[in-house]
Amino acid sequence: MQTEGQVKRLDRIFAQLNANPRSQRCKGMAGLIAEYDELMKEKPEPDVCDAGLIAGAQKVEHYEIAGYGTVRTYAQMLGETEAARLLQETLDEEGETDKKLTRLAERQVNREAMAAA
Repeated sequence: MQTEGQVKRLDRIFAQLNANPRSQRCKGMAGLIAEYDELMKEKPEPDVCDAGLIAGAQKVEHYEIAGYGTVRTYAQMLGETEAARLLQETLDEEGETDKKLTRLAERQVNREAMAAA
């Protein structure tokens, strides 16, 4: 659901700018996915796997935060205040997701993974 809202905001921004988005493979994100694949091939203990998955998800969130923060700043510099506002909404959502993942890891998952390792 969150991703759908983010896509709709991006569509609005592109429409406002009279621009056509195009798909492009992201090498950075592909690297993060490759790290995840390596972890899964190792078949770690379930608790270690959970901790690794949360860490991987946080890496993805941080990567997205960096990207959205950058383009939000560009929009501000170009005077595109509506685009900047929409990008800030997405940035806020990504930050909240990161905080949730941190709380999840701190509560139980990392302790269990340490005990299993």
